Amino acid sequence: MGELLRILIVDDQPRARQSARALLSTWQRVGTIHEAGNGREAMRLVEEFRPHLVLMDVRMPEMDGLEATRQIRARWPEVKVVVLSVYVENQGEALAAGADAFVSKGEASDALLGVLAAILEKH
Repeated sequence: MGELLRILIVDDQPRARQSARALLSTWQRVGTIHEAGNGREAMRLVEEFRPHLVLMDVRMPEMDGLEATRQIRARWPEVKVVVLSVYVENQGEALAAGADAFVSKGEASDALLGVLAAILEKH
């Protein structure tokens, strides 16, 4: 199976982070999961832990997810970023910012895991 995945969940809503953590914890490929409440904190944690994957919300205080995605992709192009949002209209902007994928928060859990597996297939 290879190295276990390091994942960073970035969302300003603690409940959303807890839900994502609970879902990802069921995936055998996952090793460590870190959490951040905004884009600025996410940048610090990406530098410190070098996750394989970042799950990024869009609308957050201090630094939004689109700007954080741009900066992560510029500094650490090997880090995969999947933007999660309830606002489907952010999809184009998220992909333009460098996100590897966009998933609506309304999607089924299996759909999210399928997207993550496809993105990480080469890992």
